[in-house]
Order: sequence, then structure tokens, then C-alpha cells
Amino acid sequence: MKRFFVSTLFVVAFVTLNAQNIQLHYDLGKDRQMLTTTVEMFKPDNWGNTFFFIDFDYGGKAADVNGVSLAYWELAREIKLWEAPVALHVEYNGGMFRTKTFTAELNNSYLVGPSVTINNEDFSRVLTLMGMYKYIQDSENASFQLTAVWGLHFFNRKLSFTGFVDFWKQDNVLFDSEGNMSTGEFVLLSEPQLWYNINEQFSVGGEIEISSNFAGNKGFMVNPTLGLKWTL
Repeated sequence: MKRFFVSTLFVVAFVTLNAQNIQLHYDLGKDRQMLTTTVEMFKPDNWGNTFFFIDFDYGGKAADVNGVSLAYWELAREIKLWEAPVALHVEYNGGMFRTKTFTAELNNSYLVGPSVTINNEDFSRVLTLMGMYKYIQDSENASFQLTAVWGLHFFNRKLSFTGFVDFWKQDNVLFDSEGNMSTGEFVLLSEPQLWYNINEQFSVGGEIEISSNFAGNKGFMVNPTLGLKWTL
């Protein structure tokens, strides 16, 4: 649901408020109308940092099932054993989804490439850029992914604007709103989040999933959510 990668250069200043959190979202999308939970963990060390998140979707109008309709897991490691600002980013994505009529796996994806982080003095403005080779099992042997992750904090960190945008190559079968089938070659996914931080633990807000040719849906889609976040 959301992702952020940060360099150990600003761990003390930035990660204190964002190390681990649990989110609950209600998806307002036309064919969604479901709850989603997200668990995030970020941990720095002397060799870089480790990040993961786990998403569960519960039911949903399109899936028409009881219980979990989608499970998604993302694990990333940034390695930085040198003084240069560039880190080595290694990542895995995978999961499964089900509807009333079928269950399917999400292709395992493996990514590797450089990442660079830019920030201001008080770390209230942070941007990480990545360019990665992407192997999608049983789909794409030599793909790529471009990723930008940001964190912007305002009013003494009472308001946070965070999120990511991914652009990658993957041949997909797509369906429009009328059920007509076509194919696509590139995918765009962005999930900007806006949070009002009531205190250091509890936040209210939500996100907007903006996508193109994502998850079998042809063309551009916008799906907003309302969310709660508890930072551990």
C-alpha cells in the first residue's frame, strides 16, 4: 500500500516517527468498497537498512469473497558500505489474490539497482530515486522499474505527504469497463498519502491509488481511500 526507503544518513532524524506502523484503509473505488490493512517495518543498521510491508485486502465488490481477497508482500534491502551517496537496492515482491471464481498467484518479482536519496537539512523534505533491473518470474526476464519515493512534512510534522510512483515494463492482458480484452506493455502505479498526525502515534488521512494498465485494468484509474495509522 505504501512504501518508503531512506538512507542511513538521516535515520536518527527521520525514522523515529516512521519506523513501524499499522494502517487501516477503506477503499472507496467503484468496484472495491473494501478494507485493506498494511503493516510496515523499517530498520537501519551499520550496512544500510531493511524495509518490508504486507498488504491484505478483505473482500471487495469485484472479488465477491469473504475474508482475504489479496495478500501482497514486499521486502527490500539497501546496502551502503561506502561514503558515496548511492546505495545498492535489492527487492522482492510477491503474493496472491482470489475472487469468487478463481485463485491466482502474483508473479514473483526480483529487483536490483542503484538508489539515491536527496533531503534538506531538517529532513522534512526527502526524495529517493531508483532505477532497477526487474525479473518477473514466468513473465519478463529482462524488464526495468523506475521508482520515486517521497516524504514531505509540514507544520512541525503535524501534516505529512508521503508516497511513491513506480513505472515498469510488463506484458499484461487488460480488460476495459465493457469487458473487452487487449494487451499492454507498461504499467504505472502511484499511491500518494496525506496524513494529519494527531500525535506521534496516531494519524488520520488516506491515500489515492493512481494507476494505468495495473492489475488487469486497461487505462487510467483513480481509487481513493480513507485511512487510520498507528505508529509503533
